Amino acid sequence: MKLVIVDMLRVHLMAACFAAMGIQVVALLALLVSPLSEQTFDSTSFRICAVVLIGIAVIGARRFAQLAYDAAVQSAHATVQSQRARPVAVSHDCPRRELVVLHLRFTGRPFVLAES
Repeated sequence: MKLVIVDMLRVHLMAACFAAMGIQVVALLALLVSPLSEQTFDSTSFRICAVVLIGIAVIGARRFAQLAYDAAVQSAHATVQSQRARPVAVSHDCPRRELVVLHLRFTGRPFVLAES
């Protein structure tokens, strides 16, 4: 398997793990605060709901990162080359640099962090 595909899968799995961790924290807080029983969180409907929420969170993360990338390209903080194989140069002073890099990792595009 190509290294680019492995990196794309890794970043998608990391986003899914963060979403699952958030769902677990919310479920734990709900268990502590509300009168719900533990069987509520062991049911099939809760598991299906959790999987759907994880999918929505990953899609939302991709969309949010795409919006940051588009804003960075528009404000010239990210310089896109004409060829797809050429790396995208992301400026060091880009205000949403982490999200721009996240988008580039989601899509598998090469990038370099430019000095300014």
